[in-house]
Amino acid sequence: MFLLTNKIAVVTGGGSGIGKEVCLVLAKQGAKVYVLDLNKEQGEATVQEIEKNGGQAKAVAIDVTDQAAMKKTYVEIGSIHIMVNCAGISHIGNAINTSQEDFEKIFNVNVKGVYNSLHAGIPVMQKSGGGVIVNISSVVAKVGISDRFAYGMSKGAVHAMTLSVAKDFIKEGIRCNSISPGRVHTPFVDGFLKKNYPGKETEMFEKLSKTQPIGRMGKPIEIAHQVLYLCSDEAGFITGSDYCIDGGFTTLNS
Repeated sequence: MFLLTNKIAVVTGGGSGIGKEVCLVLAKQGAKVYVLDLNKEQGEATVQEIEKNGGQAKAVAIDVTDQAAMKKTYVEIGSIHIMVNCAGISHIGNAINTSQEDFEKIFNVNVKGVYNSLHAGIPVMQKSGGGVIVNISSVVAKVGISDRFAYGMSKGAVHAMTLSVAKDFIKEGIRCNSISPGRVHTPFVDGFLKKNYPGKETEMFEKLSKTQPIGRMGKPIEIAHQVLYLCSDEAGFITGSDYCIDGGFTTLNS
């Protein structure tokens, strides 16, 4: 089950965190994975790990906000069966203290970056005879969380784009779904705690973990396994859906 033999997959943000784990899982199941990441070294490290385990992959250093570069890359890849849009950045702030510069930065990466990937990749996917798209959204697209104004805006847009793409291309054999993770333990979380809570990292990690009713943060591999399922033929009847992988955060907090 869930084999991806002879499939070509493109993963943005594949150099770290959830994106890296998605690349590893897809490659393990037989896909050739193109690892797109702004950080060249991290992207190449993901490829090396895939190749060490017998998989196929290629790293592409790219800025997802650069539409011309995205188009060029996707045309050069030539055939795409799976597209996973993981690239994204976070931000802390409300409608008053979020600067225009920060708002636009979040928009450019999290919204325009996904748009650029869809805009450049769907035509290639059409020529490939169809395929599957998975966008990484967030629980903040559905639940109000303090000081996530710009980030929540961006993930709400990702959710809306998912539905639109699923509707527009369903007759061309293209499925599009999204995943809305709760808090997931990635290097970003460790960096966030170190920067904002120096000396209190352990205490704050426990506090953030307990906001999930299940009592812990998610693991990148748990998100990656859901991506694998949605990209597989076994999920062939699923499109236009969002999956909360959040330890009960959106439904059990009251």
